[in-house]
Amino acid sequence: MTSSSDLDAGRAAAADRRWADAYERLARIDATDGLAASDLELLATVALLRGEPQASIDAWSRAYAGHLASDDTAGAARSAGWLALQLIELGDFTNSVLWAARAMRVANAMAEPGSLAGFVRLAPAVGQLGSGNPTEAVHRFEEVVAIAERHGDRELAAFTMIGLGKSLIEVGEIAEGFACFDRCMDEVAAGEVPPVAAGVISCSAISDALMAFDLERAAAWTSVLDRWCREQPELITFSGQCRALESMLLVIHGAWAEASTAVELALSRFRAGDYRAVYGAPYQLAELSRLRGAFHSAEESYRRAGESGWEPQPGLSLLHLAAGRTQRAHDEIRRSVAGVDPFTRRFLLPAVVEIEVAAGDLDAARRAVDELREASRSTPTPMLAATVAAAEARVLLAEGDARRALDRARAAVDAWSALAAPYEAARSRVLVGRALRAIGEAAAADAEFDAARGVFLALGADPAVAELAELTGERRSGGLTARELEVLRLVSTGLTNRAIGARLSLSEKTVARHLSNIFGKLGLSTRAAATAYAYENGLV
Repeated sequence: MTSSSDLDAGRAAAADRRWADAYERLARIDATDGLAASDLELLATVALLRGEPQASIDAWSRAYAGHLASDDTAGAARSAGWLALQLIELGDFTNSVLWAARAMRVANAMAEPGSLAGFVRLAPAVGQLGSGNPTEAVHRFEEVVAIAERHGDRELAAFTMIGLGKSLIEVGEIAEGFACFDRCMDEVAAGEVPPVAAGVISCSAISDALMAFDLERAAAWTSVLDRWCREQPELITFSGQCRALESMLLVIHGAWAEASTAVELALSRFRAGDYRAVYGAPYQLAELSRLRGAFHSAEESYRRAGESGWEPQPGLSLLHLAAGRTQRAHDEIRRSVAGVDPFTRRFLLPAVVEIEVAAGDLDAARRAVDELREASRSTPTPMLAATVAAAEARVLLAEGDARRALDRARAAVDAWSALAAPYEAARSRVLVGRALRAIGEAAAADAEFDAARGVFLALGADPAVAELAELTGERRSGGLTARELEVLRLVSTGLTNRAIGARLSLSEKTVARHLSNIFGKLGLSTRAAATAYAYENGLV
């Protein structure tokens, strides 16, 4: 028989946020002697934070039954409400609706439900948002916030504000939505929000800040989330998603090696049980692979991201563009933009500009720039201003207005540099160089190209190096990255994949992947053909 001291130790571990110890102790007691309903609630929370969502669902279900058996209607309503919310997270919308109905039925039967009357309405509000009805979701979240504030329930108010903010953003009230995020993130930073709510709030707010080109908020909130995760080393859920979000910021700031480490940590936490990390880690891994020219790996990671329910855009369309599949890129980005809400559409617009210019539809590119500019007026951020300036320069160059393009490209370089975003600043330098060349200032153009090339080489941005080489008339390489060129040169000497890997400190599998990319880009199928191509084009 379990002593009360064993149970007290499990409760104390949870209070100290020693989640592994708490889960082990509570689960063991539950398996041998069973837990009371209130302790089943604790087990449900701990199991979720340890990356055991099904165990959490089971514990909440039994807590609900236990509360009902002891006539604790408040506990039953609370358990059913949490079940409804967690089932939405797991994609089980049918059972979420059933549990939400149970929660509301129990709460409505109470004489004085207090803030529970709001909590049981939370899952239906989330459901409205998820089903594509943000206007109705706004009304429902506002009702819950009003109940929470009337009863002084700060946790419920903060938890609800994240849903209200997301709903407001989806109906186009972006500034108002981020004001809600500011409020609930202040609560998280102050330590006023319990763990599950704090994790949900932080990850949601940071993700939307990145989509809104709001680098300042994203960085500040990521620091809050990072500190929160580090204070709980036994935390599984949210820890992987934290690393994936951190990786996105590191890429922007040119710390690509650190970004790779962060995304690998995100994937390891996913494998350990952080199911939420699947929504960002594969996509971010794909982005890093695309930027470095590992197109085969990128495509595979975008596929994995898509299977998780994450729309792998705009990265997948930009991958098609980089690989020379312009029409496919054009078709996919247009499909993606046509089927999304205005907020997501705005996030996709920079890629739309780039792809429409490449496809030759300058009218569509100009419309996308105009949309971006209007967004910058309504909700200005330094990163959005930099994005707009670069997009305008790209379209002006395509339209033949080099002098105006030069002005906007230089503004983009300054703006990206101020944000400590070296890759985007270098891409804008290429636009400056193109504009200078168009107005006859070749020496100045070459200086800009040289500066951009140095950044690309330092980052390992092989596709950008190859694109610049083609622009400046260097040796033809069929769009191959610098690493692929190295592999091709060694193939032409007759070395095997294993020998090439030893020479370049690569695995044999990685060499085979590079060779597959080479064959795909050059339209070849044999090593002999690749060797012939290398000699014919002066690559060896």
